[in-house]
Amino acid sequence: MAEQQIPPAENQSSSTTPVSLTLLDPDVLECPICCEPLKIPIFQCENGHLACSQCCEKVKKICPSCKSPNGYSRCRAMERVIEACRVSCPNAKYGCKENTSFGNRASHEKQCLFAPCFCPVPLNDCNYVGSDKNLRNHIRAKHKDHVIPIVFDIPLTLVMGSSEKIACFQEKKDGEMFVVQAFRKSYGLVVSVNCIAPSAHGLGRFFCCMDVIIDPSIKLKQAFTVREIQKKIHEEPKDSFMLIPSHMLMLTDWSFGIDICFSRGMDSFIRA
Repeated sequence: MAEQQIPPAENQSSSTTPVSLTLLDPDVLECPICCEPLKIPIFQCENGHLACSQCCEKVKKICPSCKSPNGYSRCRAMERVIEACRVSCPNAKYGCKENTSFGNRASHEKQCLFAPCFCPVPLNDCNYVGSDKNLRNHIRAKHKDHVIPIVFDIPLTLVMGSSEKIACFQEKKDGEMFVVQAFRKSYGLVVSVNCIAPSAHGLGRFFCCMDVIIDPSIKLKQAFTVREIQKKIHEEPKDSFMLIPSHMLMLTDWSFGIDICFSRGMDSFIRA
């Protein structure tokens, strides 16, 4: 069940207020072929079966329901309905106040800065989910003793033992959350670094430099862009990680130290 808001038509009085309607079946506003939200232009066959423009091309302009031609006649009535519908963002409960057209709902969701972020602190009884900002406040209020405070461009040493799998960091001033996770494999240890934040921010906000000290004669160094994710990962990462070969770790019983430094922006990262 979904609530749609219908604004007044152009020829109506400006004093007319939008009307809220409840759709018992939101699927009626989706293309019956690809099941994606309908976008203008919308086509119909002679029997009234609808299809979006992309699907008309995919089915070679033959209606899958009745085999009659489709893709030549616009369904203006449905186009007016779609154009008039406004839907609230699914992240409204996390603070987003945006209302978008039904057809552009998916595009907004990908760019929404209020996408839910999950608490990364490894405590079984914490299931907190909230906006990026609220998560930072939650961490400060509930998990102050379970995170490591950091300052951008100032390195610190993290000691990883054979049983350590995750470490959480929080920037002292603005509260950004970073998670370092270790995945033990037969070929070595994969150490990933991510920022808990909506992926809409994109890459390039934060950078990380890691120096791994196996012993005084063996050191590894790697720098990379920190990926932004909404929840900690549970499998081996494909990017933003360092690989420490197993033959090196055998010298220390898989225990080692990491000098790690976080930076905001490329300029600061290069200076560091």
